[in-house]
Amino acid sequence: MKAIIPAAGLGIRFLPMTKVQPKEMLPVVDKPTIQYVVEEAIAAGITDIIIVTGAGKRAIEDHFDKSPELESVLERQGKTKELKEIRRIANMVDIHYIRQKVPRGLGDAIHCARNHIGMEPFAVMLGDTINISKVPVVKQLMNAHEEVGASVLAVEPVAKEKISDYGIIDGKLVKERLYLIDDLVEKPRAEDAPSNVGITGTYVLTPGIFECIEETPPGTKGEVQLTDALRILRKKEKIYGYWFEGTRYDIGDKLGWMKTNFELTLSHPEFSGPMREFMREALEKSMKKTGKK
Repeated sequence: MKAIIPAAGLGIRFLPMTKVQPKEMLPVVDKPTIQYVVEEAIAAGITDIIIVTGAGKRAIEDHFDKSPELESVLERQGKTKELKEIRRIANMVDIHYIRQKVPRGLGDAIHCARNHIGMEPFAVMLGDTINISKVPVVKQLMNAHEEVGASVLAVEPVAKEKISDYGIIDGKLVKERLYLIDDLVEKPRAEDAPSNVGITGTYVLTPGIFECIEETPPGTKGEVQLTDALRILRKKEKIYGYWFEGTRYDIGDKLGWMKTNFELTLSHPEFSGPMREFMREALEKSMKKTGKK
């Protein structure tokens, strides 16, 4: 199975950090966000990845490319650990790049990769969503797809105050963790939402989605939304939602990015201990300043 990683967004929520740096390249602990996504795909057995980029995204291509000058410096300095990691990143998978020339939404970005995908089912993994799980979330969806033979979306319950940030499903649980979707609503108000089960940014889709994207009119911002295309697909094919096992980290805004860095640092084998000690000392200093115990 091939995977599409859409990474063409402008990253407006992260300005000024993303004025010259793609938001997918923002570091989380010790590597860029998109590297987590690529490594999840590899762990699931995916060996052919298409990254859909836009203007100003050259840093993504450079990150996964060979770097002879840097490798030469590391080799001369005897930095074998760093050299090994840089070479691993450049050689771990085949990546193809397709340009979305105008930012016209997630649905359009996926459609840009149509010729590379052909008529086979494929995965979609958002470039700003990190999944941490024993079994890669995209692999869980691939397994579910093999069972039901239809498109499968990663879903999970979301907090009431977050419902308006997600595509929300209306469906029924047909077996453990698997929903048959009756409808999808893009970013509804909490009081209007059919459920609290949100679509979380990882998909396995049938090729029928491409025709549905072509049939989807642009929304108010001139963007073609994937959720709207999925609503059309649902009238032609069954679509399922799978409540995945694992933890999802949304790097969609500054606070989410900072929280993700904090949590993953605390679980990192190298940095966990020093970070906990730093937190203890920082808390003590704060309490002294405020006079609290």
